[in-house]
Amino acid sequence: MNSDREISVHLSDFPKCNESLIDKHLEECMLLAQQISSMILALRRKAGKKVRQPLLKAVVPTHDAKTFEQIHYVSELIRSEVNIKELEALPPNVDLKNLVKKIKPNFKTLGKKYGKLMKDIAKAFESFDSKQIADIEKSEDYVFTLHSGDRISLDKTDYEVITEDMPGWLVANEGNITVALDIEVTPELEREGIARELVNRIQNIRKSSGYEITDRITVQIESRVEINAAVEDFAEYIANQVLANTLLLEQTVDEAEELDFEDYIVKLKVRKA
Repeated sequence: MNSDREISVHLSDFPKCNESLIDKHLEECMLLAQQISSMILALRRKAGKKVRQPLLKAVVPTHDAKTFEQIHYVSELIRSEVNIKELEALPPNVDLKNLVKKIKPNFKTLGKKYGKLMKDIAKAFESFDSKQIADIEKSEDYVFTLHSGDRISLDKTDYEVITEDMPGWLVANEGNITVALDIEVTPELEREGIARELVNRIQNIRKSSGYEITDRITVQIESRVEINAAVEDFAEYIANQVLANTLLLEQTVDEAEELDFEDYIVKLKVRKA
């Protein structure tokens, strides 16, 4: 039995965690990266923008120096994960232009503390301007006075700050994190998105054709006004990604596969070089 215990992982004690080896800073940064990435991907879905379609920019206002630095630490990871060209973290005290914020009271927590004053508190919330809302967000314990003279103390659980969408942008709020995503697709971004989609489709054809990972191929694509500029601008990128010796736009392509791009069909032929 002793020998079994020595050689069997099922009979061994589970190793104890050495908490001194845990990188708390990295853990917090990765949780923040996960949250922001999830919010941006949700905004993409809301706007109907596929992940392979690059977008220009996302902006994350921050309320403290720690969050600002943490976002900077993982910005490249987030940018790559959600396919945006730029992720900008705004320092504390700097608001995103045209960002409209509203604040809502949490009646459940405030009701327990102030009961009959809730009607006056709700009216006070409606009167808060953007500066007051910013001050409340930055404060751990914000105190204001009602017209009756009663002093009200707000902690982070007593309110919710909501950010409204701006023209050309979608905005999401989750806890104390706000993300604004520029959803405008410029012609340049659209061409890059088409190129990325072509890469994905060609890679699928390689796989279904049973080609080895290192096999070189030739690619013929039927000329179409919707994709020609994308193929021409990103020919080197596409060829490098799919290991194509040649990538040609042709007026007609015989024995081609038809790829559905929702609004049009792309005829394409892939052969081993």
